[in-house]
Amino acid sequence: MSRSTALAAVVALSGGLALAGCSSGSEPGSPELKVSGAFMPQPVNSEMASGFLTVRNSGGTADRLTSVTSDLSDDITIHESKNQTMQEVKAFDVPADGKLDLERGGNHIMFMRLKQKPEQGEKVTVELRFEKSGPIKVELPVEAPTHNPKH
Repeated sequence: MSRSTALAAVVALSGGLALAGCSSGSEPGSPELKVSGAFMPQPVNSEMASGFLTVRNSGGTADRLTSVTSDLSDDITIHESKNQTMQEVKAFDVPADGKLDLERGGNHIMFMRLKQKPEQGEKVTVELRFEKSGPIKVELPVEAPTHNPKH
């Protein structure tokens, strides 16, 4: 192999390695978010609904869920449940190397004044917005009104 061919091979190989290290498009130590377990119980009325999911952060930096948007409603808030009461919050922490659980009986997404009542078997698309990370689109399958994946 000639010297120039060997040099070209080294340059090509090192360029490929550099690209592989940046495949996520994020900087080292930044949040790395992934959503799982998303669902919406079929609403019992056409006024409101709730949504549940888990946001896992495998990155070394914490983030915050700041809002949720969807075509289903123009009035979507995030709520915490404490001492059997529910109240709206501005954001939820997504800890570094940790997770945020939005689940029945706990923290959740609240959809008010629904534009239409989603039926079991349909999917509702939402966009989660974060303080540091880019938005994440998620489909919430509409499940039975009593659906609870923990049981």
